[in-house]
Amino acid sequence: MAVFYYMTNRIIFTIIFLLSSKLLSLEINRQRCDSLSTVDFSFVGDIMCHSTQFKFAKVGKDSFNFKPVYREIKPYFDNSDVIVGNLETVIEVKGVNFSGYPVFNTPKEFLEGLKYAGFNFLSTSNNHTFDINEHGVLSTLKHIKNIGLKNVGTYSSQSNRDSVVINEKNGIKFAILSYTYDVNLYEIPESKSYLVNRIDKKIIENDIKNYRKKGADLVIVFFHFGLEYAKSPNSYQKEIVKKTINFGADIIIGSHPHTLQPIEYFKSNNSNIDSGFVAYSLGNFISNQRWRYSDGGAILNFTIEKNQLNGKISLAEVRYLPIWVYKGQTENGSEYIILPTDISVSDSIPNYLSKEDLRLMSECSEDTYSILTNFTKNIEIDSIKKSKLRRMKRDYLANKIFVQDIPVLHNKKNIFINYSDTLSLVHADSTLKYQIYD
Repeated sequence: MAVFYYMTNRIIFTIIFLLSSKLLSLEINRQRCDSLSTVDFSFVGDIMCHSTQFKFAKVGKDSFNFKPVYREIKPYFDNSDVIVGNLETVIEVKGVNFSGYPVFNTPKEFLEGLKYAGFNFLSTSNNHTFDINEHGVLSTLKHIKNIGLKNVGTYSSQSNRDSVVINEKNGIKFAILSYTYDVNLYEIPESKSYLVNRIDKKIIENDIKNYRKKGADLVIVFFHFGLEYAKSPNSYQKEIVKKTINFGADIIIGSHPHTLQPIEYFKSNNSNIDSGFVAYSLGNFISNQRWRYSDGGAILNFTIEKNQLNGKISLAEVRYLPIWVYKGQTENGSEYIILPTDISVSDSIPNYLSKEDLRLMSECSEDTYSILTNFTKNIEIDSIKKSKLRRMKRDYLANKIFVQDIPVLHNKKNIFINYSDTLSLVHADSTLKYQIYD
């Protein structure tokens, strides 16, 4: 009998010990999850509006609808926190006719389309910013503010230019700075140089220092530079990037060439994250440029993580979504539509796409991979499915209990079983190491 009681007590204490250990492990894991904040960023290149685009978008005498342009790509942005692009046009200057290249003046409804797509920030410092002089800059700023978006790179006063505006999302403080190589042949009065940020090493260095002093965890610099239609960066771009890295920038994004250019990683003692990167050019996001290398581009997506316990900032693996711009006839009439290129091999290909369209999409996808990965292969091809899965996992991370290696629970059904085809394509940056249970 004594042996029986001894064995029974030993079993009970062993069970209690194991359960306590697992519960402690679970609590430690929960605290680790709770302490980790993440922000998903999506960046695009040149957002243009040629005359054919606003003619296609016209729905009345003085009204336009650009929202359908983004209907296929919006689900991707729905799974990001911060969406940024280069607005390469002037917005609706009063008394001036709408026009495309070479002097852009675009209906204000163009911004409604961008807001519908999900954009939060627009970089407004580029070579077409001053197309209609100061009136164009101020009109663009007014319309951006009225629609509820934010901009960087152009300002209505010196005090606005010098203000240090730090944004915060999910406990991570970030700054986006924007500069252009020039404004074509236009002359900006020296007394009003605040209107447009131009690339100036001393100004860039001072700006980054000021944003760091004010507590920015992450400093992203958006440059408008490079040779148009070149597929690799030139010496000027490399020089400016090298200086900006030394000044302490964490991530550098480029636009202007209207073609993609490679991505390159870097490490810097002056940076605030474990590893930074430069994307020399993200090509076109939307335009009427229909030739190879300019009729598509990529959406760059990356995740920033912050450990709230020790303040460490980390970069998750960088991803990109290849895109291609369709122009033609649909059941709705003449349209431009931004499409993820993987739609060309999906089960339900839109009936408005011709065999030639599908060939061009495939070509664009291959070009995108070849160019972006020219300097590094350490970049993941993304998809809308994978972005939805990441968002789902992050929601569970914030609201559910995560367990790791608890044998008694291994017989529970994997809630992601329906996503097995997607999971097989998702790299370590996109998938968590934990199983998730209700």
